[in-house]
Amino acid sequence: MSSFSSLTYCNLFKNKCFIMGLFLSRNLASNFLYPFLFSKKFPVDLFPKQLENMMCLVSSRTGRHLQRYDKGHRLVVGCIPYRYKSNGSQDKEIEVLVISAQKGQGMQFPKGGWEIDESMEQAALRETVEEAGVVGKVESKLGKWFYKSKSQAIMHEGYMFPLLVKKQLDNWPEMNFRKRRWMTVPEAKEICPHTWMKEALDVLVSRQTQPQPKL
Repeated sequence: MSSFSSLTYCNLFKNKCFIMGLFLSRNLASNFLYPFLFSKKFPVDLFPKQLENMMCLVSSRTGRHLQRYDKGHRLVVGCIPYRYKSNGSQDKEIEVLVISAQKGQGMQFPKGGWEIDESMEQAALRETVEEAGVVGKVESKLGKWFYKSKSQAIMHEGYMFPLLVKKQLDNWPEMNFRKRRWMTVPEAKEICPHTWMKEALDVLVSRQTQPQPKL
């Protein structure tokens, strides 16, 4: 066999291994990791370390072949991860977690495309795990916003949810190219360039200041 043929077969083998690894990674996430997180019976504050270590091996979803659209608008979902500053008391000030954008300046909340094989809440949690590396309880929707795509002449339809963080992971899928940072609400509004995300944050803050029903 010529050296050229050997090199060709070697490259083909490497490509097949890469594709198989990506396939297994996506299937591992879709069939095991994310259903585990979505389960209402799963106590996220007891997230197993072994499962956490596997998260960094999971590839973030890419491509648009499963993307949902409505009247030409790409459907986008995301979360505002938050926590209470003192002892989890709902009478205390909240902090929110922001992440660096892959393109452009500033910090933002985790978000991404809503795909056809998941519910809106599942998509919001998946994007938050992939981009920010936190898990917790997805709460009721904050609202719907329309905003213009930065790369295309189309409009996106965005939905945001609050996520009360129960655990922050040391390993997560996009840990090598995203920074994350906890900050106060005023700091987040100052650093986030997206008006629609800042409006969603205002809705979350408004909910926190409303009187809690007595049990």
